[in-house]
Amino acid sequence: MKHFLKSVLILCLLAVAIAGPAQKALAQESGSILATATVVTTLSVIGVNNLQFGVVTPGVQTSVNKNAAGIAGQWDVNGTAVAEVLLSFTLPDSLRTADSSAAMDVFFNGTDAQYVNTAIGTQASPTGILNPALTHVLNLSNLGAMTVWIGGTVAPTVAQTGGDYSAAVVLTVAYTGN
Repeated sequence: MKHFLKSVLILCLLAVAIAGPAQKALAQESGSILATATVVTTLSVIGVNNLQFGVVTPGVQTSVNKNAAGIAGQWDVNGTAVAEVLLSFTLPDSLRTADSSAAMDVFFNGTDAQYVNTAIGTQASPTGILNPALTHVLNLSNLGAMTVWIGGTVAPTVAQTGGDYSAAVVLTVAYTGN
């Protein structure tokens, strides 16, 4: 038993030697930082002008150029300065009468849309051309603005029913986070 107690005592002393003496914290310092975030300004997309084909003749295609002031479709976009945004269009394949009893084909080609995101751009001199069938990643101007225009073509049949036709053309704009 004497040998056992001696072994336990040696093991305890060995454990204390390995662990080292208990030390008290003599000085302690800390530092702090702030967690910060900036929330981007809410985007606004405002339809300013409808895409207006006017009076069309049965059997005769009628087009509106994206440069046609006052009749091309137009949206104004506002948000955070120079923010990257994703633009996508939802395009109808036809215009319909109010009671949906008649439809008239409408189509958009690969150069039927354009935009301005600079102080010097205009509808007649845009920043760039857009294919409305594709999604585009662009930046808002230094003031957080962009204007988008769209044209298109309607194709009434020879026997097209008379009346007023319409359909929604939607521009969706979202921040990319970049």
